[in-house]
Amino acid sequence: MLDLSFEPPKPKVIAGAKYDWELVIGMEIHAQISTEAKLFSGASTKFGAEPNSNVAFVDAAMPGMLPVINEYCIEQAVRTGLGLKAEINLKSAFDRKNYFYPDLPQGYQISQLYHPLVGEGEVIVDMEPGIARKVRIERIHVEQDAGKSIHDMDPSMSFVDLNRTGVALMEIVSRPDIRGPEEAAAYVVKLRQILRYLGTCDGNMQNGNLRADVNVSVCRPGQYEKYQETQDFSHLGTRCEIKNMNSMRFIQQAIDYEARRQIAILENGGSVDQETRLYDPDKGETRSMRSKEEAHDYRYFPDPDLLPLEIEQAWVDDIAASLPELPDEKKARFVKDFGLSEYDAGVLTAEVVNSAYFEDVLKGCDDGKLAANWVINELFGRLKKEGHDITESPVSPAQLAGIVSLIKKGDISGKIGKDVFEIVYTEGGDPAKIVEEKGLKQVTDTGAIEAAVDEVIAANPAQVEKAKQNPKLAGWFVGQVMKSTGGKANPKAVNDIVAAKLGL
Repeated sequence: MLDLSFEPPKPKVIAGAKYDWELVIGMEIHAQISTEAKLFSGASTKFGAEPNSNVAFVDAAMPGMLPVINEYCIEQAVRTGLGLKAEINLKSAFDRKNYFYPDLPQGYQISQLYHPLVGEGEVIVDMEPGIARKVRIERIHVEQDAGKSIHDMDPSMSFVDLNRTGVALMEIVSRPDIRGPEEAAAYVVKLRQILRYLGTCDGNMQNGNLRADVNVSVCRPGQYEKYQETQDFSHLGTRCEIKNMNSMRFIQQAIDYEARRQIAILENGGSVDQETRLYDPDKGETRSMRSKEEAHDYRYFPDPDLLPLEIEQAWVDDIAASLPELPDEKKARFVKDFGLSEYDAGVLTAEVVNSAYFEDVLKGCDDGKLAANWVINELFGRLKKEGHDITESPVSPAQLAGIVSLIKKGDISGKIGKDVFEIVYTEGGDPAKIVEEKGLKQVTDTGAIEAAVDEVIAANPAQVEKAKQNPKLAGWFVGQVMKSTGGKANPKAVNDIVAAKLGL
């Protein structure tokens, strides 16, 4: 495991206020379960389909239609719980959460309140190399999504698309352990990373497949410690919930604005109303959406159409045995096995596709550190510059492994390697054949290198005298030799021969 120091959270203190205030943040992440069918019907979950084309009778709340649990959705939720080191409840139950919305045909949402599928877990949030925070997960419950109301297609009416209705969601509820905007964004990034590694949610925030509700409150210094001792939420101040955030940048901006808004109210002698708010990124502010409901406002009761859900420990154990290597473990292995820095290992494991590419490169070469340098600096750097990701790379893992192997064996220098990389990136081809056909193989014949050194020394007697007075100038001779050989001379051999010839 990585040597992480779990420092206590450093609360964000808002500048410009009359008094010191601390931020307290809890988050509810709605993650769409990766599955081809909905939670209680066989309707497709494919994104971008024609409006109201992915709707079964039960999704549309047709009379007499009964929900049937999609077992794979439950399996995916259990897999998520195990990935977050959470308790799996072998007995859980579904409840009806009653409220009216035009895109909710049933007039209620099937969710879990009293008996969730997954209990307490944790997320380790990386703040900087060697420093992490631990955010506790309170619960994960499974529920169905609502549809979508569309207000911008006609000036006088709204439209309803029920394609999302009944899509399976995991609501991942954190404890109020997050203490600042940056930490909140880092928490979402880490949770999204874990879900993508597990394959339980694709994390596509643009499509609405991962959305965050952010609960923000402010308190005076010392109050959070009292909450930890008593678990009395009244010490944390009145919270407001900011709904449906789908951008890391907007999450930070919304938290910062909301904290300042609440502080201004309190310092002017007012009181914060518990409410649900929306963030307007164009204005950079939150605005009131509705008063914050409590559980009793929704008239929760056990869903009469669904029996309590009972799963077997053996089934949970089978899922646990099939879990992939998760990002923290993979990162620790890269550091240990290949001598990578935590930063480089973090870059390679940030996305599951990145780490898979790197490990495929390692199948064709045996120098993990050199391979990491080429993947991160040359390939990732080039792709980022051109606005692409690793899935669009024109250089295959086998091709990059070929370049790294040629450098490792001494057949080409690092400089020539960059030339070969450019050819492969733009034209394709086998690196070994490119080196052979273009005569790029590194000169290792010490006789030929010595002759090139002699030629440079003979042509520059004044520079020779300067180098003897200042050995650092020997690098100039190395550069001239490399230039005269087209960069094909072995750099180490050139350095050694130059030093010997100059008597350094």
